[in-house]
Amino acid sequence: MEKYELQKLRDLPIEGVAERLGLHVCRHKSLCPFHDDRHPSMSYHVKRNTFRCFVCGASGGTIDLVMRHLNVGFLEACRWLADEHNIIVDEWKPCVKAEQQKPFDASRYERFFERPWLSAEARRFLFDERRIDARVAAWCRLTSWRDKQGVSWLQIPYYDMEGKLVGVQNRNITKTSNSSTCQLVNSSTPPLPRFRFPYGSRCSIYNLPVLKMLRPQEPLYITEGCSDCWAMLSAGRKAIAIPSATLLKPKDVEMLSALTTRLSTPLHMFPDRDEPGERLFLQLQQLLPSLEHHQLPAGCKDFGEWWKKPPPNLHRREGAPS
Repeated sequence: MEKYELQKLRDLPIEGVAERLGLHVCRHKSLCPFHDDRHPSMSYHVKRNTFRCFVCGASGGTIDLVMRHLNVGFLEACRWLADEHNIIVDEWKPCVKAEQQKPFDASRYERFFERPWLSAEARRFLFDERRIDARVAAWCRLTSWRDKQGVSWLQIPYYDMEGKLVGVQNRNITKTSNSSTCQLVNSSTPPLPRFRFPYGSRCSIYNLPVLKMLRPQEPLYITEGCSDCWAMLSAGRKAIAIPSATLLKPKDVEMLSALTTRLSTPLHMFPDRDEPGERLFLQLQQLLPSLEHHQLPAGCKDFGEWWKKPPPNLHRREGAPS
């Protein structure tokens, strides 16, 4: 990546990047995601475009914030910024007062998941490319839509443990030949983001309703993303997805810890075969000491890749949660 391309990423508004990562920024401050912060101690210097926590000492610019918050390396952070944060430049506006922030409006989206519908492109993505069990797609209430530009999106609902809609993740499933990060940054046409989230979406833990279906001593698998969670469900395992340890709230940790105590639920994880995946496992294990590590076979980056390899190398069980 050229220097001027990196500079574009460093020049993205630091508070906009923080908001896109799920931090609530108001009056140039937010709770620090890097320690157990009860009062906003993360400060944003708009003119310098930097952040700094005056409690734990975390500091840096846009790329540093993404690297640390998502537990990824420099290159992955640059790709994430280049792929998604073009939205921020046009759409992000700084917060003035906390009361002006609008919460997630579930009523706008609930109707989309009442009768989920999958386009041919979505079915190809889920069933042909990822080999996801159709019963899993139905259980997760996956649906699809196409925007005015002809881009196909997979719409992924996030529910709390009681089945209340708390967030929506839109995943771009349109095929494009111009997928290189450097090409996207240097392109005169605005690049297509891989993910989009309606404002206020809470997307910290995916597939929480499955927790109410756990039987005593039944194992629960923690995956890194939705697609790995679908693969694990297709294998007949009860599973949730936690993309980042820093997204977990204390009440989330308490809820998962209570499961291990009340139901003697063993926790398992197949970390991605890369440094960020192992780092996520170690961070989650600090919060959930009973979490057990399982090694993926060589040649498989993540569980979803292992699952979709033809013929499947994993013993299949019943597909949907039961």
